[in-house]
Amino acid sequence: MATLQGMLSLDELDAQVRAGAIDTVLVMFTDHYGRFMGKRFDAEFFVADAARQGTHACNYLLTVDMEMEPVPGYRFANWERGYGDFHLVPDLSTLRVASWLDRSALVLCDVMDEGTHALIPVAPRSILRRQIERAAAAGYEVKAASELEYYLFSNSYHDADRKRFTDLEPAGWYIEDYHMLQGSRADAFHGAARRHLKASGIPVENSKGEWGRGQHELNVQYADILTMADRHAIYKQCLKEIADQMGLSVTFMAKFAPDVAGSSSHIHLSLWRGGENAFVGDEQIGPIQASPDFRWFLGGWLHFLPEMMVFNAPTINSYKRYQAGSWAPTRIAWSRDNRTAGFRIVGHGKSLRIESRVPGADCNPYLVLAAALAAGLEGIEQRIEPPAIFEGDVYAAQHLPRVPMSLRDATDLFERSDFAGRVFGADVVEHYTHFYRTEQAMFDNAVTDWERRRYFERI
Repeated sequence: MATLQGMLSLDELDAQVRAGAIDTVLVMFTDHYGRFMGKRFDAEFFVADAARQGTHACNYLLTVDMEMEPVPGYRFANWERGYGDFHLVPDLSTLRVASWLDRSALVLCDVMDEGTHALIPVAPRSILRRQIERAAAAGYEVKAASELEYYLFSNSYHDADRKRFTDLEPAGWYIEDYHMLQGSRADAFHGAARRHLKASGIPVENSKGEWGRGQHELNVQYADILTMADRHAIYKQCLKEIADQMGLSVTFMAKFAPDVAGSSSHIHLSLWRGGENAFVGDEQIGPIQASPDFRWFLGGWLHFLPEMMVFNAPTINSYKRYQAGSWAPTRIAWSRDNRTAGFRIVGHGKSLRIESRVPGADCNPYLVLAAALAAGLEGIEQRIEPPAIFEGDVYAAQHLPRVPMSLRDATDLFERSDFAGRVFGADVVEHYTHFYRTEQAMFDNAVTDWERRRYFERI
């Protein structure tokens, strides 16, 4: 029996289908960008067939760009190989009501090879699963949370597109950080999001205004790391579709405009063993009492961050968020409850955890959580010591190493990383290097509004 509101067993779905409450099931997986791809099934057929047999989709979906154009140069799928199918296998533990859609349910899938029935290594959920298996082999369970920020606009998506995404009207006219009155003005949207997520198996903690006009944050409860990645992906889809239904628009761009705060996806991680937080211990690490596992996990996460930056910041736009005084980190350091540091230690006892403030809201949750877990586990295996705790304003600490400041630089570090090749596999590194290089090349070939404003007349 499902315990969270909105979660469904197959028998419970069958009962709702027979009662006429559900007639459609969305069968989905995420691509590189974190977008959902898939099919809508007649619910009766899903129960009778697809729930167990799965379905198929063209393997070009793990090689397309944002415009759905197949990109040449991938070894995984290409014109020479004919762009065949892969197998989408529903993970029935994710089956739930999609309460914001009419008479609909959804289920997330693992992407498997049509012939071998093995997980496709380059699929984002597969990459995270591999690191979860690595943690389990070392005796750990992993708990995680992500905190997503976004901007809400009074313009519809269609109107925003017609306006070329300029001169949009934020759903608030002054910075609303924690501000209850300003937050109330858009609660028709945020309240609907809270209620629909809760009714769809994603328990909500709270929502609040953020440090931008129309910027908000909605937090859902932490969970095991795979469940959290699933919740994160569904959360984004839910909010976009609610906005679309209301004639509004919401963006998870890391930096919507140069003069506004960026949108982050702070992630929290802790390791558990035998029902106890493995970060808890008696060692004194600066002002923190913790275990060697905590120390080495933190050390690995910081040490390998530059090589894993592409999974934290996957777009050209991502790197424009890293500005001093913007609440986004610019340097690699850790501290206790210090929002200028990229890594912030929060909680105590069973709630002790590491928060990374590096990822933007544009991250793919499966990839960013896989990168964090891989780096932390490597830290434990190699007993990597973290640098000394930093106290004070990290923005002013010019001696600290910077986070990579461009997608090009981050991709170079990822491609050359022995660590990435070892923990993810050479095929994954090659595949995602090509993905990020393609994104960079498309930007390099674009002519921007900035260039026209600067050069049209005066050059």
